[in-house]
Amino acid sequence: MNSTQSQATSTPKPTLHGVKIKQRKGVQKAQAKHEPEIFRDNLLTQLAVAKPGDLEDISSILDKTGNTLEYRKYGESLFEILITGGILQPGGIVLDDVERSPFSVFGAEDESNSIKKHVDVFNKLIRRYKYLQRPFEETLKNILQFINKWQADENSKLAKATGYFITTQLANPVVFKVLLKDYLVKDGHSLGFATAVFRTILSEQSIDQLGKYLVMSGVDTRLLELFPPNKREEECLARHFEAEDMKQLVGFHQRNQKNSMKGDLLSNLKGLLGSEASVADVLAHIKEAKKEAGLEEADIIPIVWSAIVDSVDLINTRPDQVEAQVLRVLNHWSKLLETYATSPKNEILLLQRVQITCYEDAKVTKVFRQIVQLLYKNDVLSDNAILYWADKAHKPQGKTVLLKQMAPFVQWLRDNEDSSEEED
Repeated sequence: MNSTQSQATSTPKPTLHGVKIKQRKGVQKAQAKHEPEIFRDNLLTQLAVAKPGDLEDISSILDKTGNTLEYRKYGESLFEILITGGILQPGGIVLDDVERSPFSVFGAEDESNSIKKHVDVFNKLIRRYKYLQRPFEETLKNILQFINKWQADENSKLAKATGYFITTQLANPVVFKVLLKDYLVKDGHSLGFATAVFRTILSEQSIDQLGKYLVMSGVDTRLLELFPPNKREEECLARHFEAEDMKQLVGFHQRNQKNSMKGDLLSNLKGLLGSEASVADVLAHIKEAKKEAGLEEADIIPIVWSAIVDSVDLINTRPDQVEAQVLRVLNHWSKLLETYATSPKNEILLLQRVQITCYEDAKVTKVFRQIVQLLYKNDVLSDNAILYWADKAHKPQGKTVLLKQMAPFVQWLRDNEDSSEEED
């Protein structure tokens, strides 16, 4: 061995002092794969000492165990166990060869009182460890994706629990959206599950509150999408929920659909008025929309008025030109209002809408009398309607200012009325 080789052999390899060598990614993944199972086993060991059927004891154990097990790291595994009894495998499978948790929603008795008590355990746990709220919601959404895999009794319990999770504000109603997935809808899984959830919510709260949850979730206008494609008709929806003794939900849906169509009509009218379409074309569009949505004249008047008001560019109009601009636009489109203000009741409705607009927008407050006079001149409003509004039908908003502003015109109408009676 020459001197060069001897020197190379004896020279120590360089080392990095104070640097922690990271595990190779493959080793990390291999270890991480089994960590949820270790968490499950430790959790089940703790729950195993609970008194059978004593949910207060379960709550106490879960509370204390949070100090030793890493709930923050294993939040999703925790709730998979507490809902299904085990950890979910790919495809939504819970392995049968592993011991199930002594506490779970799937293991509860399938009756409302039992499910409520189980939900209360979740409530206490999440109140104690507030950071668990998000992983709970994510886990619930994930589990709902597999309602086509669970047994009928498991789905029944899960649906009731989901209803109570929502009414107790443990879960955001947005979890409903999971049920719109095509593979859950096509065989009726979504409809059956959603029906059970809605029934549970209605057993606790009003249809108005359920409606709010549906709006929050974005499902309010998509209820028909819960039905399989071959049953996606209004008649099927009404028949289904009436048979399930949820006629109030049918009413909510019909009102909601009507309001949605009103919104569409308003949006379309704004576009038409902004593009300077002809009065005849606009009236034709309103007529068609009215028929399609089953709207009444009283539904149309506020929509048309709002579209006309929104077509006035008040932002870029000088204060001294507001009156001329408002009256010019209103004069051009007043035929739309005349077409639907065909009864004293509808005329009063229109007057009230004009009043609210002038109260809410200071730029047009001083133009109220001129607006009413123009509508009177163009045969949209009658003298009787204006007088009745002034005496009995005005709204409280801004009434003192607006009635004072209207006083000379109202007096003129009264004098004309008296003159006509004398001539008769």
